[in-house]
Amino acid sequence: MGKISHRSPFVPEKLVRLAPLAGVRFATAEAGIRYKGRTDLMVAVLDEGTTVAGVLTRSKTASAPVLACRKHLAGGAARLLIVNSGNANAFTGMKGREAVDRTVAAGAAAANCAEHEVFVSSTGVIGEPMDAGRFVHLIDGLVNSAVPDAFEAAARAIMTTDTYPKLATRRTSIGGVEVTINGFCKGAGMIAPDMATMLCFIFTDAAIAAAALQALLSEHVETTFNAMTVDGDTSTSDTCLVFATGAARARGQEPVEKVGAEALADFSRALHDLMRDLAIQVAKDGEGLSKFVTFVVEGAESVEAARRIALACANSPILKTAIAGEDPNWGRVVMAVGKAGEAADRDKLSIWFGAHCVAWNGERSAEYDEAAAAAYMKNREIVIRINVGVGEAAAHVWTCDLTHDYIAINADYRS
Repeated sequence: MGKISHRSPFVPEKLVRLAPLAGVRFATAEAGIRYKGRTDLMVAVLDEGTTVAGVLTRSKTASAPVLACRKHLAGGAARLLIVNSGNANAFTGMKGREAVDRTVAAGAAAANCAEHEVFVSSTGVIGEPMDAGRFVHLIDGLVNSAVPDAFEAAARAIMTTDTYPKLATRRTSIGGVEVTINGFCKGAGMIAPDMATMLCFIFTDAAIAAAALQALLSEHVETTFNAMTVDGDTSTSDTCLVFATGAARARGQEPVEKVGAEALADFSRALHDLMRDLAIQVAKDGEGLSKFVTFVVEGAESVEAARRIALACANSPILKTAIAGEDPNWGRVVMAVGKAGEAADRDKLSIWFGAHCVAWNGERSAEYDEAAAAAYMKNREIVIRINVGVGEAAAHVWTCDLTHDYIAINADYRS
């Protein structure tokens, strides 16, 4: 991986600082799983009483850690999160399951908790056997040395081809008591979430029952992580977990038990905003990108249809390469709409690149100005709006362009 020097043009000048959050502590280590000279193992230690919710990949070749998380989520409680980068522990057969079991057992012993309260996640190369012996001996020390003020270090430890750690924070209230939501995620390639995203971990000091937390996460994932794609490839490891430590109880917050409780209205909006922020950051760090692109589809039969049309555009290599080449080739948008398999009226189809109407009611717009449209395509951030003329529903999808660097990064991934 050292041969590729591409850096996202959207790397922030200054990273968002996530302040310590009561009820969670972090530690990282260099375990040498794949990378040398960088951290590749992270633990998050959670106070007793922490609840958890999650959404996981629907890939039919899901990793061993995903299967373990799916099983442990049924308990609704969490005390420890263990994440490694460099090896996805996917397509690793019985050895992969044994590595997870060994990791969970070591974590439970270190945190003095039940095994179903330990969550594991892995990211990296698929198909390489996972040697848990490289890192399980480190877990006890990490649990004991974990500190609250280490969100950025934790985010860096789970990176693979990312060019910067994705961090976000929000403050809101429940019943008049202020609570905080902090989150971080990783992802740059093999990104087309089918439930959640690559790896994303969100923490709050709010006191919320697991079922209520799960309802919020499942609702918001559709218009955040599931509305983002880099290359159309759904990972075997996609995992998004939300942990509620309940520390706000000490400040007078009444625990929220019921799904859909009115007391969660402000929290729900803040959680959605944070997830949206993280999803956009992933798209802005897509492997090899030069542009961040938003597709907005209007006039569709349903929101689901609108999203599928937008995804057809966002995942089209021929359209994404045109954007990389700064070519306002609206014919490729027409193609992508047509292949989506959703209702669209060809003779009412209209397309805008930014404010420039390039097609109107099924043909090239009379006001189309090639020079103006080409000038717009030189922007780093592009919005392409499409009206398919069959209904009232709309949806958006965030993505990036497709450049030579994407090919170079992925051709060299295991070298």
